[in-house]
This record gives sequence, C-alpha cells and structure tokens, in this order.
Amino acid sequence: MFSITMHAQTTSCNCCTEKHAEFDFWIGTWTVTNPDGTLAGNNVIDKIQGNCILRENWTSAKGNFTGTSNNFYNYAKKQWEQIWVDNQGSSLHLKGHRAGHQMILKTDVAKNKEGEPYYHRVTWTLNDDGSVRQYWETITNDKDITVAFDGLYKKTE
Repeated sequence: MFSITMHAQTTSCNCCTEKHAEFDFWIGTWTVTNPDGTLAGNNVIDKIQGNCILRENWTSAKGNFTGTSNNFYNYAKKQWEQIWVDNQGSSLHLKGHRAGHQMILKTDVAKNKEGEPYYHRVTWTLNDDGSVRQYWETITNDKDITVAFDGLYKKTE
C-alpha cells in the first residue's frame, strides 16, 4: 500500500507563460466544415492541468470517429508537441513551433509500405475573422503531398 502526500497549493502557474499560450487561439467549441461546406465534425478545445495541456476532443459528423489530443509546450525541448489517440487505435506524435498566425507541427519521418520516407505536417492558421483552418498533409519523398484533412473551424456560440 502506498500513500500520496498532497503538497500545499501554490499561487504560481508554471504554464502561464507566453510560450504556453501560443496555441490558445485554438481554444473553444467549434463546428468544423470540409472545403465543400459539409460538416466534418465538432471539436472542443480546452486548457487543463493548470494551463499546461491544451486538450482536444474530436467527434466526426456521424459520431463514429472520435479522438483526443494533448497539446503542450515542451519546455525542455523548446517545442510544441501533440499526442493524438483515436477510437480506431491510431496515434500521432507531432512536434513543432508557432510561426506568425500558424502552429506548424509534424511527425518524425517514417517509411510507408513501399519503403518510401514520409511524414505528416499539420498547420493550424488563425484567420482574421477568428476562425481556424486545420490543414493536414502527408508528404512522401519530401515532394509528393497528399491532403489528409482540410477543415475550417468556426466557434459555436
């Protein structure tokens, strides 16, 4: 048997820095549409764990595909990271940085079934009207690009 000792709460917030707030433009309850205007799904993004984690809870339009990601600024590595896991058993580990109005994260390079190198790059862009575009590309051989997802996020209010 073990015991857990709770330490007195402190008033400081270790994750209330400018770096930890770089992805806050994604916080909200969103309706997400495909480029043709059809509903892709709904997404709820909130901050948890003392503002240290930006949590995503995705549900597809038909409700049969769900996923959760934890996004955090890795202070030791000086980069943003996302760990995504969905109800299909898939997972992604993305890493990267904010550049201007965009958060750009990508996976490490892996090999596909044909032995070719590929990686995923996901870019979130904050638009002037407050909407967010999520653009997910799979890049093979550093040149062949396949769009895996292109969604426009609009806040539901």
